[in-house]
Amino acid sequence: MIDHAHDLASVRDATDRLLAAAAKLDNASVAEPSRLPGWTRGHVLAHLARNADALVNVLAGRPMYVSGEARDADIERDAPRGLAEQLADVRESAERFAAQGAEPADWSRTVELRNGVTDSASRVPFRRLVEVELHHVDLGIGYELEDLPAEFTQREINFLADRFRNASGLPAVAIRQDDGRTLFTGAVEGVTREQVERGHEHTWDIAVSGRQADLLGWLSGRRDGSALTPEGGPLPALPPL
Repeated sequence: MIDHAHDLASVRDATDRLLAAAAKLDNASVAEPSRLPGWTRGHVLAHLARNADALVNVLAGRPMYVSGEARDADIERDAPRGLAEQLADVRESAERFAAQGAEPADWSRTVELRNGVTDSASRVPFRRLVEVELHHVDLGIGYELEDLPAEFTQREINFLADRFRNASGLPAVAIRQDDGRTLFTGAVEGVTREQVERGHEHTWDIAVSGRQADLLGWLSGRRDGSALTPEGGPLPALPPL
């Protein structure tokens, strides 16, 4: 069961960690490349701020972004700013998100995100947590996938495995985690989510095993999977996120 209050608290903690780490940068290093192709660290910080405001819109029942073009333009506009302005924007937008999250609301309601994607309002805080934690890693300033809280890593692996279930062109993949549990993704038509969560035996095409950080890195597109051990064939190409 999703605990949105717990996730809101986790967002605050993760944001504090990111801000404390980013405060050690300077204007020159903010303008340097991040780990995301084509983006500087300034792009990452600008995106984090604008995403917080976008999720405020989602919780308030407004469109997440005016348009995809406007989203991209806002990030490009804000990316060149200096460190102090970037940090202030991330902090203030995070406060706006926290304030919206503290408003009395029906957290079981359905909300709309980008490109027609819908979800329960209760999952929005975790979606924000994903943005903060993974983009902290993307800054390339010493925070690695191995440093992510174990609870977060497991939940994001679960989320991504579920997201890629029955994705076009993806074979049936068994994800064998280092705690002994197995998740299934890809072509697992007919297997229920409950069976997947219990590690239901299913005929798979490829099995993948490895450390949690490496599994998350592969599923999220942040590592190439070379540290994983595939069985039954090479690692399949995952759909873009």
